[in-house]
Amino acid sequence: MPSATTYSPGTEPGSPAPAVGHAFGTFGELLQGALPEPDGDFLVTFPLARWATATFRHRPGQRGVRVHPAHKGKSRRVAETVLASLGVEGGGLLEIGGGLPEGKGLASSSADLVATVRAVGAAFGRSFGPDRTEAFLRGIEPADGVMYDEIVAFHHREVRLRRRLGVLPPLTVVAHDEGGQVDTVAHNLRARAIGPDERREYAVLLDRLAAAIAGADLPEVGAVATRSAEMNAARRARSGFGDLLTVCREVDGLGLVLAHSGTMLGVLLDAGDPELSAKTDRIRTACAPLGGEVSVHRSLGAGDRWTPALGEPGPALPAVPTATAPSAALPPAPHRLTELET
Repeated sequence: MPSATTYSPGTEPGSPAPAVGHAFGTFGELLQGALPEPDGDFLVTFPLARWATATFRHRPGQRGVRVHPAHKGKSRRVAETVLASLGVEGGGLLEIGGGLPEGKGLASSSADLVATVRAVGAAFGRSFGPDRTEAFLRGIEPADGVMYDEIVAFHHREVRLRRRLGVLPPLTVVAHDEGGQVDTVAHNLRARAIGPDERREYAVLLDRLAAAIAGADLPEVGAVATRSAEMNAARRARSGFGDLLTVCREVDGLGLVLAHSGTMLGVLLDAGDPELSAKTDRIRTACAPLGGEVSVHRSLGAGDRWTPALGEPGPALPAVPTATAPSAALPPAPHRLTELET
């Protein structure tokens, strides 16, 4: 059985300092479906104030990249792809962490990959734009558009941008997790084909959502997100869907937002609502009979720092952000690297 040696960054004589990259997750999707065109599958991101963190140390004499946790093989692959693109010899140690649970529909896998691209680039003083990051991820797995510091319409299967949509004021999501995990790749392979009538409706919904984001029309954003959740529920039943829709109306919430290929469904609230605390408590109470877990999240919005620049300290990684959390900040976070010895 392999042993593990843990050391703090910078303590090993002659070793380069570790480089760190971050990427935010997304609470499911404001809208996900397919448009009436070839390869029309798309989603609209809902950036979340929770981040994945990748820490990378280059090892010139090592063959390949070793990753911790060991099951993060896709992150290892993208790290090796970035090294090859830079013409760098050797490998390195990569550690993935952060505050995004796996299999819940919060884009944890996509955020891991984007954070890895940024960490490996930072190790050599390089930063990559969103389009270059897309190219690194393409072919590894379908991915969300978390390389863009705004809400975007994104072709996740092809890993390419469709349209930048802008930002909204921060929103709060009170979410019910039905439990378990969903493998996004397997889910996409099993998903039922979307018919032509639905594709036309998704095209209308995308136009509505784009206009709503441009005009900061939060009720309309909520209406589109709710319709997307309803259309998805017809293909995959969600426990508690009716209960959350009822309580959303009772508290005058903006709508429902769904992790279409995950386990979470949430009620959207304006983070600046003076009755936010009372509404949050009411939703928690309504979710209690459903079992599972209830959590409160905050979206990234206007006025927030979304992603640190190269060399800047990274974001805080709260386990469960509160409904009244202040604007997302980017204070330093400690990191350790674990070297696996074979």
